[in-house]
Amino acid sequence: MSTLLCWHCGISLTPLDFGRQDTCRSCGRDTRTCRACIHYDRASNNECRENQADRVVDKERSNFCDYFKPNPNLQAAGGASRDAMKAAAEALFKKKS
Repeated sequence: MSTLLCWHCGISLTPLDFGRQDTCRSCGRDTRTCRACIHYDRASNNECRENQADRVVDKERSNFCDYFKPNPNLQAAGGASRDAMKAAAEALFKKKS
């Protein structure tokens, strides 16, 4: 079984942590959000691969989408991924001797 993570801080969550009014016990952010959904895709129309879903403007707030399903392949928005991006940018722009 895949581990479910908070979309913001990366703490491990259970399927029961994704209720309409649930928040992450670590960072306090809403858990049932577009950012945590398997259908979330920044490259898709309205940032959602589910073409019948209603448009949700704030992707980081709880919503009433009937198509919500927690993404088991989610990587947190902050933390290690931010450090990895910074290291990659530094390597890219590093002066060559």
